[in-house]
Amino acid sequence: MTTEITNTLAQAAEYLKASGQAEKVLAAGRHSPSFRLPNQDGVEICSTSILRRGPLLLFFYSGNWCPGCNLSLRAFEEIRPLIEARGASLVAISPQTTEENARTRRTTQVTLPILCDQGGKIALEFGVRWHIPEILQALHLKSGIDLPNLHGEDSWTLPIPARFVVDQDGVIVYSEVDPDQTHRSNPSDILPVLDRLWSARGA
Repeated sequence: MTTEITNTLAQAAEYLKASGQAEKVLAAGRHSPSFRLPNQDGVEICSTSILRRGPLLLFFYSGNWCPGCNLSLRAFEEIRPLIEARGASLVAISPQTTEENARTRRTTQVTLPILCDQGGKIALEFGVRWHIPEILQALHLKSGIDLPNLHGEDSWTLPIPARFVVDQDGVIVYSEVDPDQTHRSNPSDILPVLDRLWSARGA
């Protein structure tokens, strides 16, 4: 990670913590927004169809430019078989274009689906979308992070790193958010949540 990107991410984290944006994120017990988004191949993926098969584990992914985000992406890829063995589906949601999401899958060597949430409409419904102020926009560009180009639109918004587990009734049973792009908890910490859902299905 370059010094410029490290500085940009640190200042973004401080801004997010001060803004209180993380307090707006949907908590466990709330109903999950439904969505229909194109994956990296342009094929539309519907949350309702996923939930007919089992629970859904989704996480918001900022982009291929973010080293910590890529570490998290690969970590989820590693435990994907364990997630699916518990009857759940795994998807990442990103503001990047479908083309950029396809490139991300190639460069990070992951196979999990990355859905395109252009303009952060679904991120907004989950309460994780935030607008980057002009001073931080300049820092992003100086660091080589051209979000309007990567996103195919110029809203200058990103999702706060967040993870959710949604049960088959569409209710969020697990919600985790961290404004610090450089910090991630271990994805395997979510497996006990899926274990409880799996046990409840078999009861």
